[in-house]
Amino acid sequence: MAILSIQSHVAYGYAGNTAAVFPLQRLGREVWAVNTVEFSNHTGYGAWRGKVLDVSLAEELVAGIEDRGVLGNCEAVLSGYMGDAGVGHAVIGAVQKVKAVSPRAIYCCDPVMGDLGRGFYVHPDIPDMFKNEVIPRADIITPNQFELEALTGLDTSGLVDVRKAIDQLHAVGPKVVLVTSYRENGGVENHIDMLASDGSSIYRVRTPELPMGAGMAGSGDVTTAIFLSRYLETGNVRDTLELTAASIFGIMDATYKAKSRELQIIKAQAELVNPSNTFKAEKL
Repeated sequence: MAILSIQSHVAYGYAGNTAAVFPLQRLGREVWAVNTVEFSNHTGYGAWRGKVLDVSLAEELVAGIEDRGVLGNCEAVLSGYMGDAGVGHAVIGAVQKVKAVSPRAIYCCDPVMGDLGRGFYVHPDIPDMFKNEVIPRADIITPNQFELEALTGLDTSGLVDVRKAIDQLHAVGPKVVLVTSYRENGGVENHIDMLASDGSSIYRVRTPELPMGAGMAGSGDVTTAIFLSRYLETGNVRDTLELTAASIFGIMDATYKAKSRELQIIKAQAELVNPSNTFKAEKL
């Protein structure tokens, strides 16, 4: 069984498929990677070379995989950053193709749009596309706190409002919602939360927040990849949340200690399989 991952790609560093493919493979997953963007490095550097690939290329690559007669072996479709709405439509088309021959396949969507402190960094047509076309078709979505608010229009500074926002997303379609990073107003200082909901219960894992500045490119991409792989393995949101949080903290800790601007995914690859730390999820 394999995962079809449709995301951006960088030659240097880690973002999009570069951040997602190796972790999935290290966790034992076959990956069919379709790149939508080919950049020299992630845009956090402020300068890069390369280009957004024509959406027809993504569609052609998926059609070529379909021609091999292997889409029935696809257990999940994973999508991340989308350069424009055309990419979103290509992803939707791929999901439809996969589910037509593999009805139990999961679509996991990371609705990449922006972040707290940075705001939106995607094309203006992306937020509406996510809300109206993509999210209703997803089984799992993995927004950060900024994206959760953008998708629901709710202020999520308190847990009551977070519940409302998560419930609103469940009502649209997704069975599982992972909030990859959450800071509660008045919460524990120097800690960050990860929240996951299966529609009936919401769980929280709290880990120390490392002083790494204004975010780390690719961290959301690797978080989503690990969560998807572990969910396919366990089928349990609570267990998946604990495993994901432990692996991500291990990778981020290694990155912080290396004083690196890029995720230390290769150096810390053991954290993917056997995390050094254990974090217990609490039911909210």
